[in-house]
Amino acid sequence: MIDISDRIRNEDLKSKIVSAEEVANWIKPGMTIACSGFTASAYPKAVPLALAERMKKDPFQVNIWTGASTGPELDDALAAVHGIKGRLPYQTDKNLRDDINNGTVDYLDLHLSESAQLSRVGYLGKIDVALVEACAITEEGNLIPTTSLGNAASYVQSADIVIVEINTTQPLELEGMHDVYIPLDPPNRLPIPIVKANDRVGTTYIPCTPDKIKFIVPCDIKDHTRDLTPIDDNSKKMAAYTLELLHAEIKAGRMPKNLLPLQSGVGNVANAVLEGFVEGDMTDLTVYTEVIQDAMLDLIDAGKLNFASGTAFSPSPAGMDRFYKDVDKYKKYLLLRPQEISNSPEVVHRLGVIAMNTAIEVDIYGNVNSTHITGTKMMNGIGGSGDFARNAFLTIFYTPSVAKGGKISSVVPFCSHIDHTEHDVDVIITEQGIADLRGLAPRPRALEIINKCAHPDYRDELLDYYNRALVETKKAHTPHLMDEALKFHTRFISTGDMRK
Repeated sequence: MIDISDRIRNEDLKSKIVSAEEVANWIKPGMTIACSGFTASAYPKAVPLALAERMKKDPFQVNIWTGASTGPELDDALAAVHGIKGRLPYQTDKNLRDDINNGTVDYLDLHLSESAQLSRVGYLGKIDVALVEACAITEEGNLIPTTSLGNAASYVQSADIVIVEINTTQPLELEGMHDVYIPLDPPNRLPIPIVKANDRVGTTYIPCTPDKIKFIVPCDIKDHTRDLTPIDDNSKKMAAYTLELLHAEIKAGRMPKNLLPLQSGVGNVANAVLEGFVEGDMTDLTVYTEVIQDAMLDLIDAGKLNFASGTAFSPSPAGMDRFYKDVDKYKKYLLLRPQEISNSPEVVHRLGVIAMNTAIEVDIYGNVNSTHITGTKMMNGIGGSGDFARNAFLTIFYTPSVAKGGKISSVVPFCSHIDHTEHDVDVIITEQGIADLRGLAPRPRALEIINKCAHPDYRDELLDYYNRALVETKKAHTPHLMDEALKFHTRFISTGDMRK
């Protein structure tokens, strides 16, 4: 067994060190296991892998709660043996997605800022055990987190039983990089005292007591972070349009020269947009976001980033190696918080965040679908996009104008599922251009989106739809031909020919 005694500063707790297999055998069918982890960062690995092995021989299911998506050792391993019955609040795993869409898994897709509170007040049921990754345990029993916080602190607070995985691949130098603040629940809630992105308001550890900790498990499995694909031409164009838009905001006097705090969603497009700031001329930038990716390190190295606050550090494997080689340098610029703080509507609104997130599709009136394919099949989930979209100073959504090699238009008459209504969307950017929707009523919005963001191959068709709807509804406030709007999606159901 891996020696973790030097990472457990409470001598009495060393007697609780056991194998992952022992913990897996202790877990009972139907349990709700609340886990650390947000993206492929700081999720438990050894115990879920051992549990999946047990389930292969003795099939049963458990409920899994996390902060957001996780790596393959948790979601994928358990989904592969159909070991998950209930799952919340976000996921990105293909096997798990398949089980969600075939009805095997009950998936609760939640706004990430709300999931911790919902778990604390009991709406979601009882947590049987909190299973969290840490890099050390203090003399008092407190847990030193690793590369994310997510909902871990809230789950530890709510659970009667805590199981800790001590991950020896995570450097002890991570200590001090966290700011753990758990708000009181109504009617006792107080304002969150954050007025700048770099404000510290909590502790550097997850509060816990030795009596709560039942097992401690050694682990030497690294975070399974994902490589970023090379930045393509479409992403470069969207990044350039973003800088064009923000320069115009500065010139109009609506933003300072160093902008307002930036928020960026997860993935290649989001990272590419932030990379645009590396090449751009803006400096003294701040970030108040969920996930810190490679571009943040590039901004630090370029001397353009003053500070970045998030809930997870989730770079590519190369970015992670780069961070570990110079932890002391980078940690001065980075801070990880619980996701109900990183995504807090109160704080997002106070700071005046610029929210930049991606869409599956947008419609001609500015509604956005972030979650469902053809309105029925779950992709990943709403994540934190809603937390930021409704409360940001400026809300931007990105999508390539077409998908499936041009067979699908990402600009449609009416979204097949709506996660963000037109009331929350300020700007839409595709590789075709910028649709600035602020101050526009529905009819001019439609023309702005079609003419600025739709692909030329679909622009005439969308304009024809709009003009006929305008006539047939006698210039209604939001002109629609509902039968045609819904039929627009049926051509794109994946049955071989996507235009069928």
